[in-house]
Amino acid sequence: MLFKNFLKNIDKPDHKPRYGALDIIKYIGPGLLVTIGFIDPGNWASNVAAGGDYGYTILWMITLSTIMLILLQHNVAHLGIATGLCLSEAATIHTPRWVSKPILITAMMASVATSLAEILGASIALDMLFGIPIAIGAILVAVFVFIMLLTNTYSKIERWIIAFVSIIGISFIYELTLVNINWTDAAIGWVKPTIPQGSMLIILSVLGAVVMPHNLYLHSEIIQSRQHNLCDEKHIKKTMDYEFIDTLFSMIVGWAINSAMILLAASTFFKHGLHVTELQEAKNMLTPLLGNNAGVVFAVALLFAGIASTITSGMAGASIFAGMYGEPYDLKDNHSRIGVAISLFIALFSIYLVRDPFKGLIISQMFLSLQLPLTIFLQVYLTSSKKVMGKYVNVKSTTITLVIVGLIVSYLNIRLLLSLI
Repeated sequence: MLFKNFLKNIDKPDHKPRYGALDIIKYIGPGLLVTIGFIDPGNWASNVAAGGDYGYTILWMITLSTIMLILLQHNVAHLGIATGLCLSEAATIHTPRWVSKPILITAMMASVATSLAEILGASIALDMLFGIPIAIGAILVAVFVFIMLLTNTYSKIERWIIAFVSIIGISFIYELTLVNINWTDAAIGWVKPTIPQGSMLIILSVLGAVVMPHNLYLHSEIIQSRQHNLCDEKHIKKTMDYEFIDTLFSMIVGWAINSAMILLAASTFFKHGLHVTELQEAKNMLTPLLGNNAGVVFAVALLFAGIASTITSGMAGASIFAGMYGEPYDLKDNHSRIGVAISLFIALFSIYLVRDPFKGLIISQMFLSLQLPLTIFLQVYLTSSKKVMGKYVNVKSTTITLVIVGLIVSYLNIRLLLSLI
């Protein structure tokens, strides 16, 4: 229905946007900031574990997660466009405190868990490339990102992120040219749901690494910062159409990069029966299998992924925390600054408590998956409320689809909890 509405709006006589390349490029950006969040070091750990331990069989979760992500991100972007509020602000304003506070507090915790994975991943990359100890590298990354967020505008950060995503994508294209992939098995893996014995933790970590709670808050914040809701109806509809193109393009880019991670792990580690327990091991194992360049490219891409995703997790933390006070993201305001500091520096402190970095990355992604249903059902409630959305309220079929997504995530979480008992 979301796709049908998109096409229907294009054909309306009072709504004739020109879908030229230059017009589309102007709207590309918010989706890529979200994309960097689900090609972060947490994804690397989950995907390397998925491909290394189970081959191509868990690729279907990347496909399912990306479809769910497109639906959710498109919907939450509409919230920002139509209301001028991010998800956190809307929750504070339109739901009782006993509902909004627990959800937003756990969302803040999810932002911290995300930042932990991002900072840890970037510091692991610094160790790989320059021999900088993880304890020192983590401080360098957190301080660098904190300064960068306080000294750059949205538009500058968008350009940085687009450059980072491009570098990561090119890196994996290069890596894939070095391996022999069984494309038949990969094609089956993308569409055939399979749950190998003992794989629930990895499956849920893949889900939590792709459909991330903080990204829903972030997307609604970025898109509403442009204040489209203050424009006329024709502009809002046009923006919603272009937002769909931005979201679809960006999520497909993320799907391709996540898939490439599993393909690389499956065609190297799984094929040779190598069990990876650290990202450093992944680099070291790639070098004898594919050559020294492969290991270096892997580490460089991980560094860019870690720094870029730390930036977006810090932004999300600021948006969530400021939204608790009914305020938008604004780093001139103390609430936004405190939100960034909480997200980055509590995560930094937590890193020193993590004994097994690789396991810590996977567990952090699992926590995101556990928080996710709370954010999804909050979002569905808000976007299905005429009081909140006005004429842009969800149609019934959209609400049903989003509820099904929430139920699928909840079911998988229950499966995980039962598997741990």
